[in-house]
Amino acid sequence: MHGKRSQFLTFMLSVGLAFFYIPLILLIIYSFNESKLVPVWGGWSVRWYEVLLQSEEVWGAVALSLKIAFVNASVATALGMLAGLAMVRFGKFRGRTLFGGMLVAPLVMPEVITGLALLVLFISLKELVGWPDQRGFTTITIAHITFSLAYVAVTVQARLTGMGTTMEEAAADLGAKPFKVLTAITLPRLTPALLSGWLLAFTLSLDDLVIASFVTGPGATTLPILIFSRIRVGLRPDINALATIMILFIAICVTIAAILLFRQQRQDKLNQKFAEGN
Repeated sequence: MHGKRSQFLTFMLSVGLAFFYIPLILLIIYSFNESKLVPVWGGWSVRWYEVLLQSEEVWGAVALSLKIAFVNASVATALGMLAGLAMVRFGKFRGRTLFGGMLVAPLVMPEVITGLALLVLFISLKELVGWPDQRGFTTITIAHITFSLAYVAVTVQARLTGMGTTMEEAAADLGAKPFKVLTAITLPRLTPALLSGWLLAFTLSLDDLVIASFVTGPGATTLPILIFSRIRVGLRPDINALATIMILFIAICVTIAAILLFRQQRQDKLNQKFAEGN
C-alpha cells in the first residue's frame, strides 16, 4: 500500500513539474532556431543571440533593470532585516499583530491591486508636492521595494526562529550590550538568510512586469516590459533568446540562494548536535 502511494505521489509530482518545465525547455530550444518563423525549425544557430547583443534598446533595458534590481534588493534587505528582528527578537509589543499582518500583506495582494494603488499614490503626490516629476527609475524602485520587503522579512523571520536565542542569551549574561550581541552574534549567523533574501528580492525585481507597467513612464523600459511589448506584435526568435538568458540568470540566483540556506541549515544541525553532546 505504501509503495503504491509513493508511486502515485511520484507520478503526480512528475506531471506537475512537466507542466512547468516542458514549456521552458521548448523556449530554450527554439532560441537556437535558425528560422525567422518561431514555430518552424530551421536548424541550430546562435544567430538571434548575436542580433540581441547588437540591440541598443535591449542593452538599455538590461541596464535599467539591473540598476533597479540592485537598489531594490539592497534597500529591501535592510528594511526586511529590521522588520524581521522586530517581529522575532523584540517580543510582544502594542500593534504587533497588526504590524505582522501588514508586513505579509504584499505576499497575498494581487499585483494588479498593488500596482494600481502605487500609481494612485504617485499621481496624488505629484498633485500635492510636485514629486515625482515623471515616473521611471525612482517610482519603479519604490514599488519593487514595497513587495520585495515582505519576502525578505519572511526569510529573516524563519531564520531567526530556527536559530534560537541560546548564544545571544549567553553573550548577554557575560555582559555584552544589546548592540554588541546584534553585531557579533545575531548578524553573522543571519548572513546566509540576508544573502538569500537579497538574491530573492533581486530576482523578483528583475522579472516583475505587472507592477512596473503601472508605475513606469515614457523612456523607462525594463526587460519584462520590453519582452511583453515585442510579444504583443508577434512571436520573435530574438525574444526567445532574451528570455533564455533571463531564465539562466534567475536560475543561477535561485541556486545560490538555495545553497546558502542549505549550508546554514546543515551548520545549525551540527551546532545543535554538538551542544547536545556537551
